[in-house]
Amino acid sequence: MARRNDHSREEIHQMVLDAAERIVVAEGYKGLSARKLAAAIDYTVGTLYLVFENLDDIVRQVNERTLDKLYAWLQARSGASTRPEDAVFALARAYIAYAENDAPRWNMLFEYIAAQGGALPASHLQKVGKVFGLVETALAPLADRASATEVEQAARVLWASVHGICLLKISQRMELAGGQDAEAMSHMLIENFLRGFRSTHQAV
Repeated sequence: MARRNDHSREEIHQMVLDAAERIVVAEGYKGLSARKLAAAIDYTVGTLYLVFENLDDIVRQVNERTLDKLYAWLQARSGASTRPEDAVFALARAYIAYAENDAPRWNMLFEYIAAQGGALPASHLQKVGKVFGLVETALAPLADRASATEVEQAARVLWASVHGICLLKISQRMELAGGQDAEAMSHMLIENFLRGFRSTHQAV
């Protein structure tokens, strides 16, 4: 086993997060434990807790890295849209694709929230807010009479619905929605949502 001074605190921090991601990808969130992490980086469990508060702290930081990756993924796939509504459709397609491509880490975002309960850290909520901000930016030009608060609320309502469709797809439960295609369902959802949103908040 490596001696404690073989790596700096910053190096151990990075090693633990990288190892945690590998374990989650291979075994899922429930497969993650302090003992497995310590073995993966060849240090003791005690060393982990000199760098992190506890296992929840490790999971939270992995989730925040996932949120950063999700934000970059969505931004890259929606920024080229010429019409605001196209950006909303592109964001939905990209969100579903990200969840498919990185299902273990995407799932852990929500499994951890369910297991943790209570309030999430401000740093986590800030990163979630950045993701929602992409939806708000796409929606705002479609409703010139809507306030910033109304756009923010609309973005969260719409994305909660897109997330529900995505969850059915990732959990392989699309038969609960009549076996429809997830992308087609999200397109129909957004199309109808935008029709109502525009009629309420756009000047004639």
